[in-house]
Amino acid sequence: MGSLSVRSPDLWPASLAKERLDVSRETYERLCLYEALLKKWQAKINLIGPVTVDHIWTRHFLDSAQIVAQVRDHSSLYPGAEKGEKPSWLDLGAGAGFPGLVLACFDAGPVHLVESDQRKCSFLRQVIRETGVNATIHHSRIEQLAPFPVDIITARALAPLDQLLAYGEKFCTPQSEYWFLKGRSVQEELTRCQQSWTVEAELFESWTDPQAILIQIRAASRAG
Repeated sequence: MGSLSVRSPDLWPASLAKERLDVSRETYERLCLYEALLKKWQAKINLIGPVTVDHIWTRHFLDSAQIVAQVRDHSSLYPGAEKGEKPSWLDLGAGAGFPGLVLACFDAGPVHLVESDQRKCSFLRQVIRETGVNATIHHSRIEQLAPFPVDIITARALAPLDQLLAYGEKFCTPQSEYWFLKGRSVQEELTRCQQSWTVEAELFESWTDPQAILIQIRAASRAG
C-alpha cells in the first residue's frame, strides 16, 4: 500500500473502536499509512499542532471517525435507504485532512476536500494516491469554488456556524445535512447563528474531548 513503513499505533482506543466503529483491516492499514505520511510531512510544513503529533490516533483520527458512526446512526442519508448507497461529502478547509480524509479512509462515500494552501493540497494528494481512497482535492478558496451538489458538508475548526452555513449553502440540496466538529462555544455559536438562519440542530457529545461537540444541522435556510 506504499513505500513507507508503518507500525501499529499504541494509542488507538481499541475497545471503543470495536464497539462503535467498523474498522476493517483495509481501513486500519490506510490509517497507518496516513499517520506515517503525516509525520513525514510534518517535519517540512506545519500540518497539525506539535503537541498532538504523539496523539494522532485519538486527537485526529478518532475525533474525525466518530462522524462515520454518528451519521450512520442518526442520518437518513447513510446508508442510502435499503440500497446501501453512501453519501457524498464536502470537507470545507480540509487542512491536513480532518475530518474528510479520515472519512475517505473509512470508505464513507466519495469525499471532496477544499483547501486553498498549495502545500497542504500536495500532502493530501500523496495520501490519496498511496492509500487509494475515494477523494478529490479542490485547490481553491471556498468562495471561489464552483457549486456542485453534495449530501453532507463537514468542517473542523474552520469558522463559526453562521459562516459555515454560508460557505456550504451553494452546495446544498433540500436533503443535505451539515456535520461539524465544534468546541465549547458551540451553544453560543448556535444562538448567534439562529439570528440569521433557521435550522434543525442536534448535539452529540464528542468521543475524544469532554469540552467538544459534534453538531448535526438539517433543513438550514436563511431566516426571513
